[in-house]
Amino acid sequence: MTSNQKGIHAFETRFGRVIALQENGIIKAKSIRYAHSKRFQRPVPAEPSDSDIVAPGKTPVCPQKLSALVEKMIGVTPVENFEPDESTQYLSVSRPEIITEGEKLPVVVWIHGGSHEIGCGDLPTADPDEWIKEQHIIVVTISYRLGLFGFLGGSGNRPPNLGLLDMIEALKWIKSNISDFGGDPENITLLGQSSGGDAIAHLMISDGVEGLFQRVIIQSAPLGLRHKRQKMSAEFLKKTEVLKDETDVFKMMDEYGKYVPSVMKYGLKAAMPFGTQYGYPPLCTEEESVEKWKKNAKKYDVLIGLNNDETAFYLKTSEALNKYFGKGLGLKIMDKTVEKTTELIYGTPARIFAENYARAGGNVYLFRIISRSRYDHIGAPHCIDLPLIFGNETAWKSSEMVKNIPWKYIHENGKKLRALWAEFARTGKIDDSSERPEILELRKVEL
Repeated sequence: MTSNQKGIHAFETRFGRVIALQENGIIKAKSIRYAHSKRFQRPVPAEPSDSDIVAPGKTPVCPQKLSALVEKMIGVTPVENFEPDESTQYLSVSRPEIITEGEKLPVVVWIHGGSHEIGCGDLPTADPDEWIKEQHIIVVTISYRLGLFGFLGGSGNRPPNLGLLDMIEALKWIKSNISDFGGDPENITLLGQSSGGDAIAHLMISDGVEGLFQRVIIQSAPLGLRHKRQKMSAEFLKKTEVLKDETDVFKMMDEYGKYVPSVMKYGLKAAMPFGTQYGYPPLCTEEESVEKWKKNAKKYDVLIGLNNDETAFYLKTSEALNKYFGKGLGLKIMDKTVEKTTELIYGTPARIFAENYARAGGNVYLFRIISRSRYDHIGAPHCIDLPLIFGNETAWKSSEMVKNIPWKYIHENGKKLRALWAEFARTGKIDDSSERPEILELRKVEL
């Protein structure tokens, strides 16, 4: 039974009294601060509060420059609902309104994507309400420092991996407090897409995460861009030194783009100039990374995969490229380019990761989302998994990516996909008899 009545719900937690909104069968405790930070410094855990913890009027978000491509393909960002904040350590907890006394629900922690540069945990296109109602789970969405503030560094006064350290503080908070919201602290699954998936893969080999999560779902992680980034990061760090003490964050966002390293010099990896950096806390060196994933293989259940036409999101939506490669022989060249770059950046690295993990004794599933609809004009591109996982038709109505696909088709496939992902989150397994959506190829990797 689900209530549609609006109201307020108070959670009495060891962290403090948290005031949440109750609506349409869901309770949301939004924008809880889990840590604090000063610019270019490590996060410090937030202290429990003696007063009521209430969400601010606007959602805090790390300062960022909006992407024209994302605005077009995914949808317009409601900037009027957000407030820039350099210390962006906030999380939101969403759960079913009605649970039985003593029930402990599986917890899914959403780590958003955006090239480690844009986004936040509480975008409408990643609202988990439909999934929560269907599968009776708790979803925690986290925000963390991005770009210049969270994913660039290498010197004493500008350390790298601060965004990753923020995530670890969020996971510590969740482990300590989620039982007060009805969640099971021994059944936590990390779910991340794109750079969020990349971050999760690296959290698996980070120091300080022991016992904080049990399984991971990694969607469309650009693991092919993780190698040999040191020189590029060092150049980017040096060039942006002129911005490090700028007090106007909007000026910083306007100007840092001119210092992005040359694509010609560093190849495809320069398409994602911000990122996790090996050899600095909490990570090992790049040379040690594969062995560390293998060493940890029995600690975490893994579901990893991609969309079949990831780079179509960037290539087939370019007006300049479509002018020359939009039809005939040019289109065949375009299709082959999408195929090759998707495999280079996403497909082959995901397969190798899964095979290495299985060979080391890990429990791992490999998936691929395929376009099987005549409505898809660019196949199954990067981010097509988001409306499938989160639903929320209203949030996606301005999306160019799904404009020609009937929402009924997205919903029917998405509901089945959400059920499979929730099954994995509960048990670490997906039964062979569980119903698959027609857009999904899925197998357990056994070597």
